[in-house]
This record gives sequence, C-alpha cells and structure tokens, in this order.
Amino acid sequence: MTEQQPYRVVARHPGFELRRYPAHLVAEVRAEGAFEQAARDAFAPLGAYLRGANRARETGPERVALTVPFVQEEGDRPGHWLVWLVMPAGLTADTLPEPTDPRVRTRTVPEQLAAATRFAGRWTARAFDRRATALGRAVTAAGLRPTGAVRYARFDPPWKPWFLRHNEVVLPIAE
Repeated sequence: MTEQQPYRVVARHPGFELRRYPAHLVAEVRAEGAFEQAARDAFAPLGAYLRGANRARETGPERVALTVPFVQEEGDRPGHWLVWLVMPAGLTADTLPEPTDPRVRTRTVPEQLAAATRFAGRWTARAFDRRATALGRAVTAAGLRPTGAVRYARFDPPWKPWFLRHNEVVLPIAE
C-alpha cells in the first residue's frame, strides 16, 4: 500500500476538516501551462527522481518509494504551478537523495494548520476550482483566516475510474 502523508484532525467544521500537518520533505518541480498540462509535465521529472535519477548521500542512485498525495498549487502568477510529491516519512533532509535533474528540487515544508475537503471525481481545473471556492467560503464562515495558496491533492493513479478517485483541496490557515 502506498504511504500517505500523515496529519491529525484538530476539528471538524461544516464543509471541511481542520488538520495539523507535521513538517515533511517534498520533491517539487515548477511547471507552466494549463492546470492539467502542468501536472502531466511535472510528473515525468518527479517520477524519474523516484526511480533513481538522483544521487544518494553515500550509496549512489536510489529508488524512493512513491507516496501520496501528488500536490499542485498555483505559483506566483497565472499559468505557473508548483507540483510536488511528499517524500516517505523515513527520510530526513540528510538522507534524502539529491536530484540529478535541475528541474527537481527538494525542500522541507514546515508544520502547518490547514483546512481540507475531500471529493471524488475528475482532475480538472474546474472540479478543483469549484471545491476551492466552496472551501474558502466555509473557512471564512467558520471565522478562520487563510494564509497561503490553495493546494490540489490527488491520491490515486490515472487508471483508477474517475468516480472512485480520492482528491482533496487544502488551504493553509493562520494559527
């Protein structure tokens, strides 16, 4: 079974869960283009990194286990995206292999409080945007304040039927 990014549910509100995500490592790629195309373009270098396009600290190239979710968020301007995979929990900044592809970089994401809503369905910009808008309204109605870009999380492979896919929209929240 594929390892999933851990979190702790802090509270439940109408339309979302409030979660605490621990600090974690990610491998990420910056991509340009439409929502769907950016995800496809970013997955190739990220997949190659997982399959061994890297330099391990002491042993040479190393396979890295696939984890979920596959995350995408809008960058600093329209049509620019940051796409990443959460790294397995057993890796640290010191043991995480270094990417050989300059498009891939690794970083630590600090602990974070976030609102999240889950849905099944297709991976389209329209599907995610509709849920992101509803999540933003629910967060505001609950008296909470968003503090960052909304993230779109995919948990299943592309061959899984669209109506069975686990997807989430996640929005960082002020402490």
